[in-house]
Amino acid sequence: MTDKAFWEGKYHNNETGWDRGDFSPALSAWLETLKPCRILVPGCGRGHEVIELARRGFDVTAVDIATPAIEHMQAMLEKEGLTATLIHGDLFNLELKPFDAIYEQTCLCALQPAQWPDYEQWLYNHLKPEGQLLALFMQTNTEGGPPFHCDVTEMKTLFDASRWLWPDSGNAVPHPSGRHEVAHLILRN
Repeated sequence: MTDKAFWEGKYHNNETGWDRGDFSPALSAWLETLKPCRILVPGCGRGHEVIELARRGFDVTAVDIATPAIEHMQAMLEKEGLTATLIHGDLFNLELKPFDAIYEQTCLCALQPAQWPDYEQWLYNHLKPEGQLLALFMQTNTEGGPPFHCDVTEMKTLFDASRWLWPDSGNAVPHPSGRHEVAHLILRN
């Protein structure tokens, strides 16, 4: 959903079950080989991954529609003396220069499934050829959402082989909500 009032209400009502309180263990694993580059974090929330990427010297751009998320992230960046480009707005209304990498954690599962093809196109347009999509697909195993269940078979159809290379088999990443995510490093053709 790209409904600003909906997402801001989630923050104001402390309904942020997607927030781990820290950066994802999947990011830790990817950072063993990923070198500092220009990276985008769409739907970044409170920005735990943004903070860690900035700590490690990445040129980070983060986007979120919710004012409380952006304000929290700005305060954390200032507290740690770090910098990142923060964009407060609907990512579907943005045209940015393509990035070397995109960290996709909770944006896709927050969007209505009818929006997924548009989001895949948006990601494709905002990632350089051979760029890396660091994707965590939420596994809810339930109907409805958000978060919506991102079945990996369905994700492989959405991010199809004509445009995306799936070089790994994926890893399960536990989530504090009791659910889990499946982490895949996907390359843009």
